[in-house]
Amino acid sequence: MDRLKTSARLMIVSDLDHTMVDHHDPENLSLLRFNALWEAYYRHDSLLVFSTGRSPTLYKQLRKEKPMLTPDITIMSVGTEITYGNSMIPDDGWIEYLNQKWDKNIVREETRKFPELTLQAETEQRAHKVSFYVEKDKAQAVTKALAETLQKRGLNVKIIYSGGIDLDILPQGAGKGQALAYLHKKFTAEGKLPTNTLVCGDSGNDAELFSIPDVHGVMVKNAQEELLHWHAENAKDNPKIIHATEECAAGIIEAIGDFNLGPNLSPRDVTDHLECKMDCVNPGLETVKYFLFYERWLRAEIDQSDLYIACLKANCHPTGVFMHPSGVELLLTDGVSELSKHYGDKQGKKFRVWVDRVSTLQIDSNTWLLKFNKWESLGEEQKGCMATAIVSSKGGNGSTLVHAHQTWLEGSEGKDGPSSWIF
Repeated sequence: MDRLKTSARLMIVSDLDHTMVDHHDPENLSLLRFNALWEAYYRHDSLLVFSTGRSPTLYKQLRKEKPMLTPDITIMSVGTEITYGNSMIPDDGWIEYLNQKWDKNIVREETRKFPELTLQAETEQRAHKVSFYVEKDKAQAVTKALAETLQKRGLNVKIIYSGGIDLDILPQGAGKGQALAYLHKKFTAEGKLPTNTLVCGDSGNDAELFSIPDVHGVMVKNAQEELLHWHAENAKDNPKIIHATEECAAGIIEAIGDFNLGPNLSPRDVTDHLECKMDCVNPGLETVKYFLFYERWLRAEIDQSDLYIACLKANCHPTGVFMHPSGVELLLTDGVSELSKHYGDKQGKKFRVWVDRVSTLQIDSNTWLLKFNKWESLGEEQKGCMATAIVSSKGGNGSTLVHAHQTWLEGSEGKDGPSSWIF
């Protein structure tokens, strides 16, 4: 949360499964479109929050399977855990708050008396969440009886049914909505309440997000009946909540445009690559554009034109050096020449490239330090590297890449597969 010194321009709070992540999209195109949009136009002054019913174990597994960005804040286990940054540092204040009138042992004791409940995997049982499966036609009666039983035992709990099968028992003060309200209160105390907040969901455990005052909300096209029913009963006249015409992450992009929250044309939706001037004003956009070109060059989705190679070389300092993560060092211009030889290497293959955590630091009036993580996937395998680059201004006529350095991220060392020859 300390990454931004002032209020975020936009805070997106999104569910993951079937909202940000489309499990029916084998190419992950809607997610990759969102990634490119976020890193190009929002990462530098906005906040990305993932709010998921998944436990940390299942959340980390999803990150290995899908081309996901690193959020600034992660809300997990149906709003019972809040962590910050890539290191996922827990919020101790939230933990203390949830301990009030909560006893997990009593919950486990009483739920054993309900044969309709099937306990979920141990990884899904958390300090402030006990999770079960229950058949849809039995859920309402079980929820009512269980709530009465736990109240008699002196507990103040919340029972959430979602997805037509999942039943979660939480402290009354927990949930995705309360977690967001807690964050808003924390930001307000620091004088950094985001200018706009957009919440995004598809199922019943997302309903609370739409109840937070003054937020914009999007139910993606593929939203489940339970969320649509909640909307019809509670928020059908709220103009700040829409039902998107696009599914999953594409619906989130749609909502950004509908609510005029900022740019909503993803660089992945732009096909004109012949741009010979590299812009220092928006290094994030230039980084995204380059790696989109790199992906499409290797996939042979653009023309094999010498003009592209000439433009790349024109943006490189003639003595600039590129350090490949393997340790190979070569001139930037030689790296461009090497790239030109690999046109179409990934044609017809499930090869994708995306960047994450793009940040810039102005060193002096004409020089910027650029940092980001670059990821490549080939089939089911992902590999990533941490990249740094130095870019200098040409005095109002674009900019020049002076130096680029890449280092393997943990777990990517020694993997076979693609790796870019140039920043």
